[in-house]
Amino acid sequence: MPRFCANLSLLFTEHPFAERWAAAARAGFTGVECHFPYEIPAQRLAEMLAEHRLEQVLFNLPAGDWAAGERGLACLPDRRREFEDGVALALDYARATACRRINCLAGIAPAGVPRERLLDVMADNLRLAARAFAPLGIDLLVEPINSRDMPGFLLNRSAETLALIERVGEANVKLQYDVYHMQIMEGDLALTLQRELPRIGHVQIADNPGRHEPGTGEINFPFLFDWLDRIGYAGWVSAEYLPAAGTLAGLGWLPRA
Repeated sequence: MPRFCANLSLLFTEHPFAERWAAAARAGFTGVECHFPYEIPAQRLAEMLAEHRLEQVLFNLPAGDWAAGERGLACLPDRRREFEDGVALALDYARATACRRINCLAGIAPAGVPRERLLDVMADNLRLAARAFAPLGIDLLVEPINSRDMPGFLLNRSAETLALIERVGEANVKLQYDVYHMQIMEGDLALTLQRELPRIGHVQIADNPGRHEPGTGEINFPFLFDWLDRIGYAGWVSAEYLPAAGTLAGLGWLPRA
């Protein structure tokens, strides 16, 4: 059975953000991720992880002004310095927390800029970040996101994301494969996971439609979890969904030892 971690930006929102690490541990999780940890001082976050015996599995690079609709900086030609500053900040948090996976959000494609220009900029930024992370053994992840939930996002499919990763040419740049997003955009989940397994650095899950917990939609998660074992996936699987009726009430899908 895969190792499951909890995404604390979407789960345990019944609690203030800084209290969700403790809540996840009480619920039986040993790994956690979040979108952006930066409101909590890095050293305090490290103390929380140690106190609750949790592994910080992943977090995202700073992604601009989220409240204003920004969804990443990596493809934006006029935000390179800000992207570099975000890499430095993420490194500080990775050192403090021993986190070994950092996700890079591409961003919303600005109007009037050729797509190839945006991909060139993102490739350069990914190369810079990957080389900064490599000495600490950190994988830099790149995630395609469905165009229905996030219109205008630069990367929507696994093949185009893998082509960009190939262009970057750094061994520690890998695909973050979100089952929910890829079910919407392309389906064929099992065979894609098997075919691209060597280039997948992290898996996230939510059911479709609704982005709720496994068992609420069309995806056959018992099959998928068994499939991940059969193909030899050894990484974490993150519960990154919107609980339909409270976090604890929706954990019936989670296999128990």
